[in-house]
Amino acid sequence: MRRALFAVLVLLPLLAWAAPVRIGSKQFTESVVLGELARIHAREAGIDAIHRRELGGTSILWAALQHGDIDVYPEYTGTITHELLKDVAPDADIATLRAKLLPLGIGITDSLGFSDTYAIGMREDRAAQLNITRMSDLASHPQLRFGFSNEFMDRADGWPGIRQRYGLPQTQVRGLDHTLSYRAVASGAVDAIDLYSTDAEIPYYHLRTLIDDRHYFPPYEAVYLYRLQLERSAPAFVAALRTLSGRIDMAAMQRMNAEVKLNGMKESDVAARFLDVPLRGGDAGFWRRLLQRTVEHVKLVALSLGLAVLLAVPLGILAARWKRAGQLIIGLTGILQTVPSLAMFVFMIPLLGIGTWPAMAALFLYSLLPIVRNTHAGLVGIPLELRESAAALGLPENVRLRRVELPMATRSILAGIKTAAVINVGTATLAALIGAGGYGQPILTGIRLDNIGLILEGAVPAALLALIVQAMFEGIEHWLTPRGLRIEARQ
Repeated sequence: MRRALFAVLVLLPLLAWAAPVRIGSKQFTESVVLGELARIHAREAGIDAIHRRELGGTSILWAALQHGDIDVYPEYTGTITHELLKDVAPDADIATLRAKLLPLGIGITDSLGFSDTYAIGMREDRAAQLNITRMSDLASHPQLRFGFSNEFMDRADGWPGIRQRYGLPQTQVRGLDHTLSYRAVASGAVDAIDLYSTDAEIPYYHLRTLIDDRHYFPPYEAVYLYRLQLERSAPAFVAALRTLSGRIDMAAMQRMNAEVKLNGMKESDVAARFLDVPLRGGDAGFWRRLLQRTVEHVKLVALSLGLAVLLAVPLGILAARWKRAGQLIIGLTGILQTVPSLAMFVFMIPLLGIGTWPAMAALFLYSLLPIVRNTHAGLVGIPLELRESAAALGLPENVRLRRVELPMATRSILAGIKTAAVINVGTATLAALIGAGGYGQPILTGIRLDNIGLILEGAVPAALLALIVQAMFEGIEHWLTPRGLRIEARQ
C-alpha cells in the first residue's frame, strides 16, 4: 500500500509536468493571434503547448481558467476590473490586479505593450455630415441607430454605462456579432458601432473614432492571465510568457490584425513572422481537416444520442403506462427543449468545464423530448382491441410490451430518434463555442474572418451529415418494422 502511495506521489508531478500547456483564446482575431504568439514562443523555448482557439467570450474563458480546463489566455486590464474583479478601481494598475488575483490562484503578466481600449465609431462621411467628433455629441441625435457587439451590450463597461455617463437617448440599439457590425455600419444599416482600438477594419472602412471626452473607458492593457500552478509545473513556460511583455506596440498589433482579417494570412503565420521564427507544421490540408471535424462531430452526435435513447425510451414507456407520470415527464423534457442552445452549452461549463463532455451533456438533454414523446405516442396509439387481445391470450405484461406493443410502436419510436439525431447534427455546430470542435469550428472562424469558404467548409458537411443520418434511420426503420406492418404502411 505504501509503495502504491509513493508511486502515485511520484508520478502525479511527472504527469503534470509532461502534459502540454493549454492556451485559450476568445472569439475574435486579436485574441487568437495572441494565443498563437504564446504557443509559438513556448515552442521555441522547447515547451509543449496547445492552443484551444475561439472558445467564446470573457465569462467562458474565465470559468475555463478557474476550473483548470485551460492554463492561460490573453485578457485586458479594463475587462478584469469591470467584469472579473468587482472590488477594484476601474483604473487599477497591474500590481493591484496581481495582488487581487493571487488568492484566486491566478497570475498576470505585465502589459504586452499596447492598450486595446473600447471606442465608439461612425462612418467618416456620416460623422462629418452630423458634425460628430465626441461621444457627448451623440446625445443631440436621438435618431441614430447603434449596433453593438453582443458582449458589449451587457458589460458593465459597455452600453449600459455609456448610456448613463453620457445621457444618451437612443432607443434603436441592437446586438450584433463584432465582425458583422463593421459590415453593418459600412452599408448604413446602423450609424455607430463599438470598436476595439487596434481593429484593422477602422482604417479599412474609413471610420471615425469618437473622442471619449468624459473619460469613461478605462485602460485596456493587454496581458496574459495564467494559473499560478504553472509556476511549479511549467516554470519555463511562465518565464517565456513573461518575456513577451512590452514587445508588442499598438501599431504592431493593428498590423497583425490586418494581416489576418484583410490579407487572409493564418494567425500562426502572422505570429511566427512577428517573433521572427520559422513556421513549423504548415496547413493540415482540407481533407485532413474535414476528417478531423467529421470524427469530432459524429462522436458528439452518436454518443449523446445513444445515451438519450437508453434513458428516453424507458421514460416514454413509463409515460405511456402511468398518465400522471407521463404528463410530468413530457412536461419536463419539453422545458429542456425550450432552453436556447447557446445558453444550454454555457450552463454546462460550471458543471463539466469546456470541451466534449459539456457539449455532449447539452446534446443529450436536447435529444430526450422527441424520443420520449414519440415512444409515448406510439404506445398510446396502439388500438385498444389489440392490447385486450394480447391480454386475453394470457401473456404477461412484460411479454406483451416486448412482443406486441414495442414492435407496433417501432416506427413512431424510430421517428423520434431520427428527429433527435437530425436536430443534434445541427445543434452540435454550436459546440465549437466551448472547445468541442466539430463542423462548427470552421463556421465560427469563417464568420470571424468574413470567409465564405470556411463557413461552407463546416455548413455543407453538416447538411450532408444530416441527410445521411435521416436516410440511415429510414433504412433502420424499414429493417426493424415487422413485415406485416410494412405491408400495412404501404397500403
